[in-house]
Amino acid sequence: MTRLRVASFNVAFDRPALGALARELAGQAAPQVARVAEIIRRVRPDILLLCEFDHDGEGRDYGAVDAFRQRFLAATEGGGAPIDYPHALLIPTNTGERLPCDLDGDGRITAPQDCHGFGQFHGQYGMLLLSRFPIEVAALRSFRHLRWCEVPGAALPPSLPEPARSLLRLSSKNHIDVPVCIDGRRLHLLAMHPTPPVFQPHNLARNSDELRLFHDYLDDAGYLVDDAGQAGGLAEGEAFVLLGDFNADPCDGDGDHERIRRLLAHPRLHPASREGVALPRSAGGLAWGGRRPGHQGDPACWTHRQGLRLDYVLPSRELTPLGAGVCWEAAHTPLGPLFATTRGSDASSDHRLVWVDIAL
Repeated sequence: MTRLRVASFNVAFDRPALGALARELAGQAAPQVARVAEIIRRVRPDILLLCEFDHDGEGRDYGAVDAFRQRFLAATEGGGAPIDYPHALLIPTNTGERLPCDLDGDGRITAPQDCHGFGQFHGQYGMLLLSRFPIEVAALRSFRHLRWCEVPGAALPPSLPEPARSLLRLSSKNHIDVPVCIDGRRLHLLAMHPTPPVFQPHNLARNSDELRLFHDYLDDAGYLVDDAGQAGGLAEGEAFVLLGDFNADPCDGDGDHERIRRLLAHPRLHPASREGVALPRSAGGLAWGGRRPGHQGDPACWTHRQGLRLDYVLPSRELTPLGAGVCWEAAHTPLGPLFATTRGSDASSDHRLVWVDIAL
C-alpha cells in the first residue's frame, strides 16, 4: 500500500500577455511566486494540480514550468525543503481560443469575450499538473472540444445567440482524465476548472453543466465522447481523485448550489470527503475573515479569501483517506504573511492549497 498526498492550488499566476509569466519566472519574479512556492514546499504534495498557470494554450512550451521547478520549488531559500517534481503536464485549454463568431454582440470578434473560454490570449488561466509519479500521457482522456449543445438537456440560456449557441464548447478550460502510475497501480486524476458563475450572462448555467460533465463521467454517460473519439465515462472500480478549482460553493456564493451538492454526494466518491478525515479544514478562514453575514458554510472549509469553499480534492471509494487540510494559517502565526488578504505583489493567491492524504 502506497501513501501519497494529492493537492489542488489555484496559484493566480495569470499575467496580462502571452509569455509574460515565463519571462517573469526566468527573471525577477514578483514576491507572490516565492510565497506560492514556499507553501508548496511546506505542504509537499506528491501530486499537485495548479490552476491559473499561464501557458501557450496547447501545452507545448515548458519553459515556464521548468523555471518554476528549478528556480523556486528546488530553492533552498525560504521555508520548506526543496521539492522535485520530475513529471509535469501542461493541460491544453480553451481559454483565449477565439470563436469564429461574435458572442457578446458588440459586432467584433475579440478576446477575451468572444472565446471558448475567457482569456486575453490562448493559454491564460491554464492548468499544470506536477507529479512525483509517471504520467500516462498516452492513456489520458480530454473533453476540451465537447460542444455545450451536445450535452443532453444542456442548460444553454435562450439568450445565447447563434451560431455561438451551436459552436461554444462546454469546458471553459478543459475536463481531463490523467492516469498516473503509482508503484504499478493506476490512479485517475479527474481535473477541471469551471468558469466562475458570474461576469457573463451564461456563466451560471455553464458552471453548472461543467460540474455535471464529471458527474456524468462517473456515471459512464453514453453521450460523452472525448477528443480522441472514445465514448463513455470512467469504468466502475477504477480508483480516482476528482480535483480542481470548481468555482462553486455548496452553500454560499453565486453558483448552482444544488449541482455542486449533487457532485459531492456522488456514490463513487468516498463518504469521508463529505464528513470525515478527507474533508479539508483549516483554522485560517475563521481567523482571517470571521463568519460572514448570511453565509451558511463552515469557515474551516473555506478555500477562498471571500469566505467560500471553491477548491476540492475528492478521493474515490477505492482509496483509503488518511487526512486532509486547507493550507491557511492565522495572521499571528509564523506563516501568517504567506496568506495576505489583498491580491498583488505581497499576496500568494486569493485561493488556498487543498490537500488530501490517501493510501492506494
